[in-house]
Amino acid sequence: MQPGHETLPRGRSPFVAAFLSLVFPGLGHAYLGAYRRGLGFAAPPLLLAALIAGFAVRMTLFDLGGLAVQSWFQIAVFVGNLVALVYRAYAIVDSWSIARALSGRPVASPTAALRQAGVVSVAGLAAVLLVMSGVHVAVARYDLLLTGTSNCIFNPDASGCGADESPGPGDETPAPSEKPTPEPSLGPQVTDVPIPQWDGKERLNILLIGADEQGGGHNTDTMITVSIDPETNQVVMFQLPRDTVDVPIPPGPGQQVWGSVFSRKINSFWVDARARSDVFPGRTANARGYNGLKAILGNLYGLDIKYYVEVNFDGFQKVVDALGGVTINVQVPVLDDNFPQIEGHRLRLFVPAGIQHMTGGEALDYARSRKSTSDFERAARQQRVLVSLREQLDIGQTIQNIEPLANAIGQSLRTDIPRELVPQLLGLADRIQSRAIRSVIFTPPYYQTECLNCPPRGYIIVPRVARIRAAVAQAFNVDPNFAAARDALLQEGAKVWVLNGSGRTGEAARLAQFLSYLGMDATAPNQRPDTTGLRKTTIRAYNDAADRLPLTLAALEQVFGVQVEAVTNPSIRADFVVITGGATPQLTPPPVP
Repeated sequence: MQPGHETLPRGRSPFVAAFLSLVFPGLGHAYLGAYRRGLGFAAPPLLLAALIAGFAVRMTLFDLGGLAVQSWFQIAVFVGNLVALVYRAYAIVDSWSIARALSGRPVASPTAALRQAGVVSVAGLAAVLLVMSGVHVAVARYDLLLTGTSNCIFNPDASGCGADESPGPGDETPAPSEKPTPEPSLGPQVTDVPIPQWDGKERLNILLIGADEQGGGHNTDTMITVSIDPETNQVVMFQLPRDTVDVPIPPGPGQQVWGSVFSRKINSFWVDARARSDVFPGRTANARGYNGLKAILGNLYGLDIKYYVEVNFDGFQKVVDALGGVTINVQVPVLDDNFPQIEGHRLRLFVPAGIQHMTGGEALDYARSRKSTSDFERAARQQRVLVSLREQLDIGQTIQNIEPLANAIGQSLRTDIPRELVPQLLGLADRIQSRAIRSVIFTPPYYQTECLNCPPRGYIIVPRVARIRAAVAQAFNVDPNFAAARDALLQEGAKVWVLNGSGRTGEAARLAQFLSYLGMDATAPNQRPDTTGLRKTTIRAYNDAADRLPLTLAALEQVFGVQVEAVTNPSIRADFVVITGGATPQLTPPPVP
């Protein structure tokens, strides 16, 4: 369409025409009276915007996030942004040249108009083009940032992505008892296997790993297996403490290397598996480490763990800071007078109870502290931080800090989840409510046996494999009210002794097992009570335990149907002592498959 076919007003400013075309293609032409030409420039972006809006209004933030990490989408954005840059530049120059023609200087084309224009006029046009280009340069920059970040996440061993593929069997110089098993011994390297696909219907299991990489090491100190039922949108998180030893090795060549169990602490298994190219598949040493960790935990739980997601502690801290911090309901105060810092420094850490807004460093310290609270509480803190972050995700804060967030994620987050599966997984995550998320933390005494000092391994906990597997198998069938009550008792951490006052053989041990099943730290020490031949059950709360541990108090009174007596005796190391009698109910935990 030629502007000469219309009657156009004269005396219009070329700069204003160019500026209006900057605002939206075709506006400058409308300003000049070239309405049909302006409509021709405006129609394509209007139709494209309507098409995009039609898709966008049907999508959630999770859908958009899944779309954004796809390679084809990132390429489409880059190409589309380049085409839009050229299109808008042409519309601006075209309206400017028409305005020049209307000023009494007829020209044959925009190129001719540029050759004939003066310095001031060209400078005005250049300023408009520069402003317009700045927007597209910013879009291209963030698109490339997103491309680089997602490539590092889904291809963590790529160059420049923070992956450590240094030669040698391990990433650190372990203590003598923690040295990885030397290689080779079993034959040729195991060939790589394709990443499994999830069909969207079966139970999905993903291993979340928190890695401590300080000093060049790689200890998987946090290991949470998230199990998702897509039919009911229920989620159960299974967490194994890092000090767990004697975890069963999966059947196969691994048993020729380590035996039937991995005798060292489970947080060091990644390093050992990384060194075994003859046991676990993987294109790289790191991939073998992750595949090995998925295999040994999947064998322990009786689950098929398909994927892993790992973040190192330094990256976690940066991500939380980029999100503006996190607000956490601290249920149990944390006091650690000897909290370790980088380079061996120590400090006093105190986190009071109540609602606390934490920076990334504070949230990491809160999740990692090992003193003054139980293993259960430490694991619960870690899960509480994850759930709080999910609930408080603020899209505005995310966009505002997109660059530091992308850099932190790209350098610290790794996964083997197929990129094309991300939209489906994020859609599933959007349907899950926080109240549908439960946690099972495999801590002593019910799920593990604790040893405070077992040379040469030091502090260790040994899993009761049958109980752990039963809990995993029944995770989606358990009464949620019972699970919540049990978790609350575990968190309270009361120490309960059961003494046999009835004379029935094995009664104290059976009751201790039942109370452990309910969530109490119950044991049956081999000692006689001060009274025997009782009729009723006697329960004593020692040294203000009745005030400090109200949930355990209420549970004991409900189970045995008697009132707890308060007693002061500093020599008693238990919080509650249950003395059985003739009328004590014969309670046992359900059988373990």
